Amino acid sequence: MSPKGRDILKSMVGAVEPGRPEAPAVPPPHRPSGAVKAMNLSLGRLGEEAAAAKALRESLASGDKVLEIDPGSVEMSFIRDRIPVGKDPEFERLKQSIQESGQQVPILVRPDPVKAGHYQAAYGHRRLRAAAEIGVPVKAVVRKLTDEELILAQGQENGPRVDLSFIERALFARRMDEHGFSRDMIAQALATDKPETSRLLQVAQTIDPEIILAIGPAPKVGRPRWLAFAEKFREAGGQKKAQAAIGAADFHTLESNSRFDVIWKALEEKSAPQRAEQTLRTPGGGTLASVTRSGKTFRITAKSAAFSEFLARRLIGLAAEFEEENEGK
Repeated sequence: MSPKGRDILKSMVGAVEPGRPEAPAVPPPHRPSGAVKAMNLSLGRLGEEAAAAKALRESLASGDKVLEIDPGSVEMSFIRDRIPVGKDPEFERLKQSIQESGQQVPILVRPDPVKAGHYQAAYGHRRLRAAAEIGVPVKAVVRKLTDEELILAQGQENGPRVDLSFIERALFARRMDEHGFSRDMIAQALATDKPETSRLLQVAQTIDPEIILAIGPAPKVGRPRWLAFAEKFREAGGQKKAQAAIGAADFHTLESNSRFDVIWKALEEKSAPQRAEQTLRTPGGGTLASVTRSGKTFRITAKSAAFSEFLARRLIGLAAEFEEENEGK
């Protein structure tokens, strides 16, 4: 090819070296507009409270109105489902979100059956608390609800949420049971079946509620470990071991999951056998022997050779009396 032809060909295909094809141009990354970014953030926050958002859509579809209410006039549900904690990062994030963008999802309340002008919350307790701490009205849907309807709404909004731990669900089930709700109602409120309801109640009815509250929600501790915990707690001395662990100086500085671990280790420790001592005396006050009991061990230490020989002669007869008394048992 002539030099002129090579120049024409080069101008058509560009200056590309053999074996090194030119990389295609990369389009600049798409940057959403401010409106789209705001919408995405709102959707993200709504996604965190999907159950509440669904309930809101149903409420608005049925004609319910959203009102702004003084948080001081709204009381918590008569059955609590959450275990309060001192430091709650999720609550602080929710509070910040409401401060910056407002309350995205209303809470559900009913008129207080006793106090005129007051309300009881079915769900949205964290949003209610956040509004109270910020000092703004809380957005709420007001609906007339029976006790059963309130508990169902509360349970079905909170039940499927991943941040409601096993022990919180268990304690909620126990409180419903103590208020006289049937097992069917409890299962329905928790959106679970009867076997799981029985397991929840088994744990919450075995472990002292004060112990549960001292541990806290323990979000990383699931059903298997709580069931095993309840079995250990049921053993002799279980409650005393747990209370002793809670009384330790640094216990309350630990986070909830670590508190569970501390008490778990305390329950695993074998108790030292209790030792009881007694002195046998003559009517005149003389010492005959000392008796020591420790677990299954029973020891008599005679203080005189005469009493020792007396006991030795009577042992065969005592064994016969024991067999006669226990025959057929």
